[in-house]
Amino acid sequence: MKPSFHARLINEPFDDPGLYIRLLREGRAFLFDSGAATSLSAGDILKISGIFISHTHVDHFIGFDNILRLHLRKEGPLRLYGPDGFINRVEGKLRGYTWNLIGDYPLVIEAAEINEKTVTKAVFRAQNYFRREELPSMPFEGVLIENSFLKIKAAVLDHQIPCLGFCLEENYHININKAKLNELDLPVGPWLSDFKKAVRDGDYESRFKIKEKTFAFSELKGIADITKGQKLSYVVDALGSEENTRKIIELVRGSDVLYIEAYFLDKDRERAMERYHLTAKQAGRIAREAGVGKVVPLHFSPKYMDNPEDVLREVEDEFR
Repeated sequence: MKPSFHARLINEPFDDPGLYIRLLREGRAFLFDSGAATSLSAGDILKISGIFISHTHVDHFIGFDNILRLHLRKEGPLRLYGPDGFINRVEGKLRGYTWNLIGDYPLVIEAAEINEKTVTKAVFRAQNYFRREELPSMPFEGVLIENSFLKIKAAVLDHQIPCLGFCLEENYHININKAKLNELDLPVGPWLSDFKKAVRDGDYESRFKIKEKTFAFSELKGIADITKGQKLSYVVDALGSEENTRKIIELVRGSDVLYIEAYFLDKDRERAMERYHLTAKQAGRIAREAGVGKVVPLHFSPKYMDNPEDVLREVEDEFR
């Protein structure tokens, strides 16, 4: 099965956190946290349509400035999501620069901040020199984005301040059966993207022009094999409390891959509690109890710079 999402961490475990996820057949990407993002090319950055910030500590948000600079002349909105107080932080970033010459730039930034019950929204338009414009708020019931292709959910966690954990889930995966395609003597081509969209949208009246011939949806539906979709989750900077653990497990349950912080070793769990971080052992336990397929630890304390293998081993031992 060819995946719909391709994910990679933007930095090594001792550097700023961030997870870049390409939506392979849509030509766009999501970024979960934007620490220093020098590993991302301009092409990578220009594919980003949504940025999901766990919290605005400097190592999770400093990379936004470079993203902003590259997006100034890009059409279409750049959507940002973060925890309580996030819109003020975005506004503060924008107010840090002088914008007198951007009135003809197309960029629109839509910012949303999430608390336990509400999503509050605002928009900042380059044509309006990034002055804040309030938008109506809406109830929050765990889901940030939902469409016929995917769903993105969030949970509010405790890092002494609110901190968001995220999961990205494909509703289901559509795999093209090449044998059936060959039986119909049909080529692989861009029309398959339109066909998959019709499947997801339930648009069974669609028609497709292929090799100078028009096919009804009913003639083609046999080429699609429907399977479970991908699920990827991202969790950083959370106290290893019972409440946080319960929320995280519920959010990430059944993930194909869980990207999770392992900031301290279990021998330093008192320090982890003081700093509101997970230990490697807690990360491994969460991954095991949530039944994830694979766990990828990230965001290690610099104190383990000389022995990162101890962190990896502790996560894996608890997971297995």
